[in-house]
Amino acid sequence: MSGERILISDPVAPVCAEMLRQAGMNTETKIGLSVPELKEALAGAVGLVVRSETKVSEEVLAAARSLRVVGRAGTGVDNIDVAAATRRGVVVMNAPGENTIAAAEHTLSLMLAVARNIPRADRSTKAGQWERTRLLGVELYGKVLGVVGLGKVGREVASRARAFGMEVRGFDPFLSEEVATRLGFTMLPLPELLASADFLTLHLPLNPQTRHLIGEAQLLRCKHGLRLVNCARGGIVDEAALERALRDGRVAGAALDVFEEEPPSPSHPLLKLENVVVTPHLGASTVEAQEKVAVRIAEQMVGYLHRGSVAGAVNVDPLEPEVLRAIGPWLDLADRLGRLQAHLARSAAEEVTVEFSGSILEHPVSLMVAAFLKGYLEGVVTEPVNLINAAMLAKEVGLRVQEVRASDPTDYTSLITTTVRSTNGSRTLAGTLFGKRNLRVVRLDDFRFDAVPAGDMLICSNDDRPGMVGILGSILAEARINIATLSLGRDHTGGKAIAIFNLDSPVEAPLLDRIRSLSGILWAESVRLRLSA
Repeated sequence: MSGERILISDPVAPVCAEMLRQAGMNTETKIGLSVPELKEALAGAVGLVVRSETKVSEEVLAAARSLRVVGRAGTGVDNIDVAAATRRGVVVMNAPGENTIAAAEHTLSLMLAVARNIPRADRSTKAGQWERTRLLGVELYGKVLGVVGLGKVGREVASRARAFGMEVRGFDPFLSEEVATRLGFTMLPLPELLASADFLTLHLPLNPQTRHLIGEAQLLRCKHGLRLVNCARGGIVDEAALERALRDGRVAGAALDVFEEEPPSPSHPLLKLENVVVTPHLGASTVEAQEKVAVRIAEQMVGYLHRGSVAGAVNVDPLEPEVLRAIGPWLDLADRLGRLQAHLARSAAEEVTVEFSGSILEHPVSLMVAAFLKGYLEGVVTEPVNLINAAMLAKEVGLRVQEVRASDPTDYTSLITTTVRSTNGSRTLAGTLFGKRNLRVVRLDDFRFDAVPAGDMLICSNDDRPGMVGILGSILAEARINIATLSLGRDHTGGKAIAIFNLDSPVEAPLLDRIRSLSGILWAESVRLRLSA
């Protein structure tokens, strides 16, 4: 594709727009938009690039009907309603890791600033005062640093803190003891860490589990004279509780680069305290970091819009381009199996099972489940369905989904077997690849055959007796419908047979009704399988 329109609504390094334009996209930069202005600007846009200022809410997403991808030129995505984006099939991407060094260095800068009263000293000296005694600070050397969150930034901060002669202790509920030992961290439960730390620095995402992780109860347990640094996300610290702890001396000082509401109100109580150092969300604000995140998010958005790559996506499993190429035909097959199941459905489904066997298990099969659901739900729900929102939409319509990894198949090197269950029974459909890219459906319930799931198809089940295929062929010839391929199968236990015709033109409703009325025809369906979107 070319000519897609991308809106950039926050200040992002110019290299981002330049790379998007080089990829054939039309970029438009509009900064500081109100919500109505943003909704208007997104009309017809397939992509949106933001940093932390633009709030991508459900209201905004609902208005952006053409939007396919939101790229956050930075680490967090808390200014984006990821759930709403997922439901609408919009990929949300970020650029983690590119601002790691900038965030770590800013954390150490703030730690030194609050330890040595640097902002107060600067203001005082410029005001003509010379307050050497009043502005007595503390050293980092020999102090205990508590690091909450030992991801990339937390580890870089710990490494630099050791160079200052600090003893580093950590808390991270997602880091195993084995990894912590290998990295040289002393791990403690959060209450013990708070009780022993002289300095505390936070490096966590903001989510329901981490909101107000440092609150009144935690600050009551902290070591008297603690100095706290937050360069992660506003909301991890309960600001009202922190203010009280700073006023009563339990916390000697705080350095904050982030707030629960940004920008904070000029009347915010923490801005009035002398023992609080603040900066306006500068953790990633270096020339180097902004260049790196701009390049990364442009590359990722081009990769998704032009090649389907979801590297850097936070609401779909990321795949490397070579993996995506390898599973592409399987995704197509799963999609077509879903659409065939929807065509053949006897009633509304209550449960689907997607079973994988053979060498296909070497690939990430969860995306193939999404592809099946996408194909199945296209005829069930009114919303546009894609790989991003298929699982969520299935849940909303009450469809239970099971993913099964089975033993090796007996007849095929790999096999996808799908079963749709409803109150009227179940239907099983299975498919595989011949070679690397030739799609085949090889089973429908108890029938075994070899059919191409493509284009216009006629699927008929009939009594297993001579002449049935000839009768069907004659009726199609009379309607001037050419047969491209034909696959036959039989149920060896029940006297039934099946015929799958690939046709050059569709079987319209009147002709289908005629076929269904024939003696010996048990059921018949006309199916049109277009290429996957």
